[in-house]
Amino acid sequence: MVLKSNPRTIEELYPRLESSVFIITYGRSGSTLVQNLLNALPGYTIRGENENLVAPLARAWSTLQHSSQRDKMLSTGKTSDPSDPWYGFEAIDPDMLGASLAESYLQTILRPSEETRVIGCKEIRWHSDPALFPVILDFLTRFFPRTRFIFNTRQHDQVAQSGWWKWMNPQVVARQLETAEALFEKYIADHPDRCLKLHYNDYTRGPERWRPLFDFLGEPFDAGLVQDVLGHRLTHLQSG
Repeated sequence: MVLKSNPRTIEELYPRLESSVFIITYGRSGSTLVQNLLNALPGYTIRGENENLVAPLARAWSTLQHSSQRDKMLSTGKTSDPSDPWYGFEAIDPDMLGASLAESYLQTILRPSEETRVIGCKEIRWHSDPALFPVILDFLTRFFPRTRFIFNTRQHDQVAQSGWWKWMNPQVVARQLETAEALFEKYIADHPDRCLKLHYNDYTRGPERWRPLFDFLGEPFDAGLVQDVLGHRLTHLQSG
């Protein structure tokens, strides 16, 4: 007998959360500025990088969801017994697993406060595994409330001269940035309603350039708030 589950959703567990926002980028793109601006909005908690801890969670959910072994066991209509090498595997529910993993990610990594109405984080590592990239975003969309993605890019020659990139082979840098942006563009094209692309060299030209972000988020545009954030220097960028 296959067990049926009714996994709890994050909306049920955290009814105060209205939506989720994730900043997707590569290193030295200026994304911390976007993070700072979002965190200046009332009720937003957008965490920083976390070593791509969501990747193994999304992989586990996807592996079970697309398991040919599980499908084969389910197709027989039989319940495995203790002598079966895959005993109990057919009864594992992908959505129950995914919901549980998403809840753990929310509680232990993102950690919304009592005032949080929009939760999320930024990450610079999701493009490092191109095959897993859409799986991660689909996992977040499936289990987080009203998920939206902000893709942050920057002029490549500036990225290449910043931070650790400037010590790398320029051809390797160019290839990595091109690969990342190709993944970004593909996902944006496939899911335009939940995606926004921002470019550092555009939005640093003044507060008005941020208006599309506010529209995307459904927030009232506040030029004064933007100017305050733009006026705050980020010390981590001063090293290059």
